[in-house]
Amino acid sequence: MALKSSARFRRPAYLLGVLLCILLDQALKLWTVQTFAEGEFRDFIPGVLSLGLVYNTGAAWSLFSGAALPLAALRVVVGTALVVYLLRRPVPPLTGVALTLIAGGALSNALDGWRLGKVVDTLSSHTFSAVTRLFGQGNFPIFNLADIWVVSGTALVMLISFRRKSASSPSTSRHRSP
Repeated sequence: MALKSSARFRRPAYLLGVLLCILLDQALKLWTVQTFAEGEFRDFIPGVLSLGLVYNTGAAWSLFSGAALPLAALRVVVGTALVVYLLRRPVPPLTGVALTLIAGGALSNALDGWRLGKVVDTLSSHTFSAVTRLFGQGNFPIFNLADIWVVSGTALVMLISFRRKSASSPSTSRHRSP
């Protein structure tokens, strides 16, 4: 019962969280478009992270390149479905945060796809690129805050799922045999 009564108060917070994710991502993208020429990057944290501007008509590692509108439609469906779910169903707080991040990221990148026919990417990680090059995968994709929201939310859902599985596994509970 406590989950249902407190969920009523969390629902507006989830919606505000989605809007905040969109606002922060779109603000950084707008600033980047106004500040950088396409392909230009400057160190933000030297050797770790750069800010700059590239456009992407697909997804990470050039997957689905040229499919900005179908990807935008998919992102709208996913983001909207998650928002509706958050508004209609009581969810544990941590799950709500995770789904809020995924919805906000999906909807913000969808906004780019519909508006521009491409997604604005703004962040380049030298550290991540060093790791992906070790595995023969070239540089790590250039990304944006919306991508961070989606990946963080997805990782959080996975952690929650693993935690629930380990808490309910037979090895963690003691049963007496008759």
